[in-house]
Amino acid sequence: MAKTGATAEDSGSGESVLGYEQARDELIEVVRRLEAGGTTLEESLALWERGEELSKVCRHWLEGARARLDAALAESEDVSAEG
Repeated sequence: MAKTGATAEDSGSGESVLGYEQARDELIEVVRRLEAGGTTLEESLALWERGEELSKVCRHWLEGARARLDAALAESEDVSAEG
């Protein structure tokens, strides 16, 4: 079965597990801050790195959801073919 969440070990950041919505909301905030400007180069780089981490978390959740949907659809098709 596919993993549905990202752990601290996955990202190496020592943080607790982030849900999809939490990671997405934080990613939106990171993008907003980068687009607004007014940060130093170092702050911008840190925000960009955090955005990359959050993007991976979101992608992981979405891939897990896709795998679950594909499995459910395949199971449904198997039942229909047998019936």
